[in-house]
Amino acid sequence: MPVPRRFDRRPPDRDPTRINERIRVPKVRLIGADGEQIGVVDTDEARRIAREADLDLVEVAPDSRPPVCRLLDYSKYKYEQEQKAKQARKHQQQVNVREIKLRPKIADHDYETKKGHVERFLNKKDKVKVTIMFRGREQAHPERGRALLERLYDDLGELATIEQAPQQEGRNMHMVLAPGKVAGTAS
Repeated sequence: MPVPRRFDRRPPDRDPTRINERIRVPKVRLIGADGEQIGVVDTDEARRIAREADLDLVEVAPDSRPPVCRLLDYSKYKYEQEQKAKQARKHQQQVNVREIKLRPKIADHDYETKKGHVERFLNKKDKVKVTIMFRGREQAHPERGRALLERLYDDLGELATIEQAPQQEGRNMHMVLAPGKVAGTAS
């Protein structure tokens, strides 16, 4: 039986930008519609100028003294801000962190297979977290794990750069490799 959802009592997120009647300070520094400085005027006067120009009075810098307000079409301004944010999100690159786990007593063929996986991840421009897991008496020889991580890094050559040096954390040792300059060119 599904659990009934509770009603979310928080008020909806309102736009924190103050416009027109929401501006409650006595004086504002006014910037015109085409970007020219009008100067410090009473808020009522600024609202009157905005109404005559059929625009909104928008507070753009609320922390300055007096607050800076601008004459503009607020809905058009908000739409342009949303479009800029959308473009910025479109050009972001998603970075995945893949993880490879090794043991200190890994056989040569198994090591080559794991190295091939790491190469494939780096060629896809993903970061790779290499973890060496120690069990029992293996914990007494962390230098073996460090040597294995250094061997892996040396074998990868210019394909990888070390983003986080090998670190012992409990029973595991970690190292994070980032794609190098050559990564992704020879896919």
